[in-house]
Amino acid sequence: MFSDIFSLTSDLIHQLCMIFGYYALFKKSGRKGWYALLPGVRDYQLAVTAEHEEEGKTFFILSACSFVCKLIYICFEEGSAMWFTFIFIYLALLISSFFYSIRIYMAFCDLYKRPRRWTILWALFAPFISLIWGYNKNFQPSHRAFDAEGHGGAEISGATVDTIEKGLTVNLTDRTVIDFFRRKVLLKDIHLSIPTGHMVLLLGGSGAGKTTFLNALTGYEKANAEVVLNGNNVYTNYESMKYDLGFVPQQDLMRDGDTVNMTLNDAAGLRLPKNIPFKERRERISGMLDKFGLHSVRSSLVEKLSGGQRKRLSIAMEFVSDPTLFILDEPDSGLDGIVARKLFESLRSIADEGKIVIVITHTPDRVIDLFDDVIVLAKDSGRTGRLAFYGSIDESYEFFSKKSMEEILLSINQKDEGGEGRADEFIGKYSRKITEQAV
Repeated sequence: MFSDIFSLTSDLIHQLCMIFGYYALFKKSGRKGWYALLPGVRDYQLAVTAEHEEEGKTFFILSACSFVCKLIYICFEEGSAMWFTFIFIYLALLISSFFYSIRIYMAFCDLYKRPRRWTILWALFAPFISLIWGYNKNFQPSHRAFDAEGHGGAEISGATVDTIEKGLTVNLTDRTVIDFFRRKVLLKDIHLSIPTGHMVLLLGGSGAGKTTFLNALTGYEKANAEVVLNGNNVYTNYESMKYDLGFVPQQDLMRDGDTVNMTLNDAAGLRLPKNIPFKERRERISGMLDKFGLHSVRSSLVEKLSGGQRKRLSIAMEFVSDPTLFILDEPDSGLDGIVARKLFESLRSIADEGKIVIVITHTPDRVIDLFDDVIVLAKDSGRTGRLAFYGSIDESYEFFSKKSMEEILLSINQKDEGGEGRADEFIGKYSRKITEQAV
């Protein structure tokens, strides 16, 4: 009886120390104190505070699984085969979560500029160490975290662009997601207008939000935004607008065992309205074969096509609906310079027909003469995708004081990515520029 009371009391003291200690640490580090009330969640938030979110996620999952295993094994008869099985799994999960907790505590020591030997004390006496660090003024973090990524970073323009009658207008306030108990801001403050007939390069480093931005444009992942194409709101009129939007992903979605003609026929069935006459549908398919130089291989199997032919076919599949906005994600991936050049020349001709073509490519400088404009997205210090520039190619060189797209990309990439780490500088510069233009 006494041992049960002692065990219960010690557990209560342990939990209270954890709650009050973590509460003080979270407040000191710029996070919400109530996270300390939730076992498992508080250790995840500790990892986020120390900028080791992935370790925190893994630790949370391992801890949750070990808790479930513990509930299961106590249901079996002690000494049975199932009891031993779940005991083994439980211990394995406990050991794994312990090692992840060590990594989190080590990162937290770095955040507070303390020797990593403190990690041992954290592992052994976390409740009491958290009280010391939380309430002792001598322990201060090197920087404060925020409860939502996107807080902080470069300045906000606060300006919107007027809707143009012929073209694409985007006024995106933000795009957010909830991920592991917190809100992440993936994109914010992106405002631009692209006239019809323009071919636009979408430039940005890893994590800058290029794919998220394109998904927002097409309505695949709606943002807090207004996207208007030729006077029609894409979000509110999506059913009628979806045939006017074309998106070619990096990886093609074709069956190798089908012929080119079969592939285009299937694409037409998906991309064209159901009430379109059969004759018009057949004419569209024939037009795609001619337009993209596929007529001679219309009876060939997809698996027999060259890399360039496969790319042209994947483009033809989307273009069969004759979209006004045509988006392509690395259409030149895996192609040599000559074949890639011909492909981009085809895209240039599409833009010249009065379409809007937006392209992501990792080798823009070899075809930059074919583009009208460039959208530069950059990840600011708040880890949010922001608009660092939008305008003509020549204006971009002047704005960044660079001579190539590769140099521009290096200037906005973070230093730990091999760049110059000047994203906030250029985001702020462009923000001030469009704010002045709006006045």
